[in-house]
Amino acid sequence: MDKSRIFEFADELNQMIPVIHKEMIRRQIDEIHKDKITFQQLLILEFIERAGQLKMSEIAGFMDVSTAAVTGIVERLVREKYVERVYDKRDRRVIRIRITPKGSQIVTRVSEQRRSMVIRLFHKVSDVDRASYLRIIKQIRDTLLKQH
Repeated sequence: MDKSRIFEFADELNQMIPVIHKEMIRRQIDEIHKDKITFQQLLILEFIERAGQLKMSEIAGFMDVSTAAVTGIVERLVREKYVERVYDKRDRRVIRIRITPKGSQIVTRVSEQRRSMVIRLFHKVSDVDRASYLRIIKQIRDTLLKQH
C-alpha cells in the first residue's frame, strides 16, 4: 500500500470509527440505564465477571486510571450490590472485588442484547466477509494490547 493510499485509508477510518462506536453504544445504553449504571461501571462488571475476584489495582490497570479513581466507581457498585468486597482469610489487608448475582444478571442481559445487535448488523454479510472482519479485528486488538 503506497503512502497516499494508507493516508486515505486512515482518513476514511478516522471518520467511521466514532460513528460506529457512538451508534453501538447508543444501542446498548437503554439496557445499561435500566439498572442506572454507567458505561464505565459496565466495563468493570464485565471485566470482573470474566476474571473472577480482582484487586482494585487490577481493575485500575484494566481501566487505565488510578486506584483512587476506580475506588469511587467500585464503591457505587458495592452500594448497589452489583459487586462485593472479599477479604483474604490469610491477610485481611488484601481486599478483592467479586461480582454478585445481581451484577452477573446485568452483564448477561447486556451481553445478550449486544449479541442480538451484532446478529442484526451482520446477518446479511457473507460468512467469508465475517471471518475476514473477525480476523482483522483480532489483529487490531492484539496490536493495541501489545502496544499498551
